This record gives sequence, C-alpha cells and structure tokens, in this order.
Amino acid sequence: MKRWILKSGATTLDGLVLEDAQKPEPGPGEVRVRIRAVSLNYREQLVLGDAGGNWRLDRDLIPVADGAGDIDALGEGVEQWSVGDKVITVYLRDFIQWPPHPGIGLGLGSLDEDGVLAEYVVLPAARLTRAPGTLNYVEASTLPCAALTAWTALQNAYPVKSGQKVLSLGTGSVSLFAMAFAQALGAKTYVTTSKDDKRSHLLDLGAEDVFNYRTDENWGQSIYAATGGVDKVVNTAGFGSINQSVQALAFGGDIGVVGLFNFGEAIDPGLFFAKGASVRGIPVGPRDAQEEMIRFIDKHQIKPVIDRVIPFADAKDAYQAQSAPDLFGKIVVEIA
Repeated sequence: MKRWILKSGATTLDGLVLEDAQKPEPGPGEVRVRIRAVSLNYREQLVLGDAGGNWRLDRDLIPVADGAGDIDALGEGVEQWSVGDKVITVYLRDFIQWPPHPGIGLGLGSLDEDGVLAEYVVLPAARLTRAPGTLNYVEASTLPCAALTAWTALQNAYPVKSGQKVLSLGTGSVSLFAMAFAQALGAKTYVTTSKDDKRSHLLDLGAEDVFNYRTDENWGQSIYAATGGVDKVVNTAGFGSINQSVQALAFGGDIGVVGLFNFGEAIDPGLFFAKGASVRGIPVGPRDAQEEMIRFIDKHQIKPVIDRVIPFADAKDAYQAQSAPDLFGKIVVEIA
C-alpha cells in the first residue's frame, strides 16, 4: 500500500513524502479501513509547520484527520462493525460525550496519533461512525472536523431554534456548514467576508445578507442595525473579532469561538455584561454528537460545499489549494 509521511523535522511540503508500506493489521478492538477520500482542514497547515511543537512531536507522521472509507478487516473482539461498512473517522480521542476531558488530544494526524492520508489505516473501533447514506465518499470525508465543529457551535448548550438568526464569520468550511445546518433548523443566516466576489456564492447558498468586514471596521454594529441582533455567532476568527461579535449579538445571545487565527483582543466588559452574552470554546465535538449530526444530514439531504477534488498522488497540491486565499469549500483528496 501507499501512504504519505510528513518526515520528522520537516516544516514544508518538501518533507511530505509518498512511500510504500506494508498493509497494517488490526489488533484486538481495532479495525482496518480502506480509505477512499480524505479532506483537509486549516489545522493541517499548523501541523505541517510545527515540527516538535504544540501540534507535532519530532517523529514521522501520517498526516490529516478526516477520512471516509470501508471497513476492510476486523480485529479480535470487534462486534459493532462488519467488513464493508461505510465509515468516517472521529476527530478526537476518547471523546464520546460532552464535556471534553484532558486526554482528547489534537486529533488524528497530530502529536502521537497518525492520520489517514494513506490507502489503509488501522483505528480503534470506537474511532469511527457510520457515514451518511446520502453522501458519497468524497462528500462524507468533509464531515469529522469542520461539520462537527459547526454542529457543536449551533447545538451545544444553546441550541438554535427555528426563526432565530445565526451569523457565521468568514467563508471557511465551518462557516459554510454552520449556514447549511442553521438553515435546515429554520434559522436565518448571515455571513461576513473580506471578498465581495464571494457575496453571490453566499447568497446562492441561502444567506440573508453578507457583510464585508474589511471595508467596514464596525461590522458588528452594522449587523446589529440590519438584523436587530443575531442569536448565535459562529466565530471562526478568534478573539480578535470578539468585541465585534458581541456588537452583532442580540441580548442574551451566544458566541461559539472556533478559530485559531487571532487571540489579540480582550472582551469589552461593559457591552458583554449589558447584553448578557455567553462565549464558549468549541473543541470540535464528541462522537455521539457526530452520530446525531449524521442523522440530521441524512434527514435534510445536506451536501457539503467542495472547492475541488485532487488525486491521491497529488496530495501536495491539496495542501497548496487549501491555503489559497480564494478557497471556497473543502479540499478533498480522492484515493482510487
């Protein structure tokens, strides 16, 4: 079989190497998965550039967390799966139900956990869920990180209800999934972007309105004026956007903070307390929430937004595409 290895100490794509390896064998409680497609998240760029740091130990690593495929072999004691079952990976380790705990790690393809950029991988039986029946492998591979993060932001603690208003920051995959889920829940959706050429795409996806945060430094106030305040903000930009998020929020509203981009702003306590706002960190989500999300996707026939699909042999091109400024949707690597 073939697999991609990010070599120890490498911090550029020159260190991502395609190699031949023996097909792994599952041990007790494990299964082997024939991977059919994997999708990239922004965190793959963090893993790539962080040899020996917070994201990556100083060792060779199979990268990428999110994959879809078929169970190919069962280890001793595995009873919940059968050969041929169509599955997707679970991003975090031993995170079965809310709340999170110190041992969940940073996801497959980081630190001490190999990922899924390979033709075959072995995983614990609990590190998988069934894939949606309404999605193909390419589509299903987009779900474990971005979709579940969006689902957790919308559903955990303060679930979105029909008739409410949801704001997503930016046009990354978490934001696009949040839009789709919120609309299926009956909410009105609003989005920020720095690029006016993405406006028509977002409106076509059902956004009520789109706000350019680059040209309007007080975009939070503008959103509040236009909407009367949103009930939920899915903040994929980090704490650099926290006060504008509070400005956009309705009284009693909730902010789910997802992004790792900007940590440089403290909350303005006056407005925060006056609005009765809540701010929560979103560590992707647990396995049972992924199962719930998959049922929701099948029920509402939700399809992910995919920017492009790239062959397995050209995985380096996928990394470059994922970091491009014109990205709109998921980058998927398909394995024939």
